[in-house]
Amino acid sequence: MRDIIFLFTTWIARLHEDIIGINDNGQYNLTDKQLHFWVIGLFGMALILVLQPIFKGLAENDLTLIITWIYVFTVVLVITFAIELGQWYTGSGVMESEDVFYGITGFLVMFVIYAIIRGTILTIRNMLRRDDRDRV
Repeated sequence: MRDIIFLFTTWIARLHEDIIGINDNGQYNLTDKQLHFWVIGLFGMALILVLQPIFKGLAENDLTLIITWIYVFTVVLVITFAIELGQWYTGSGVMESEDVFYGITGFLVMFVIYAIIRGTILTIRNMLRRDDRDRV
């Protein structure tokens, strides 16, 4: 188990360095907090988009998005703390609670945007279906 944790920590530290390299070489000038916002936010949304259909297939119910969100939020929280611990352990960055906050905020903001878009699409689809039923 110890080897798995060190392997995971090393992998996260390398990924962190790669992302910082992309930021620096691309001259994006994003701060550490902004990087946490975008990377964790996008990671969380990728999990939502991958896991939502899986959970929906497992339980044909409208509660699947809530179940998926709870699962993904837990994974995002663990990954965010793992990143900070990895930075501390490898010395590749500074372990700060603000990074965790910004990462989680990134996921929450992106999820709210997704939920609004999804809700709008579902509302329009339901309205169109209702119109089709009224014509018959």
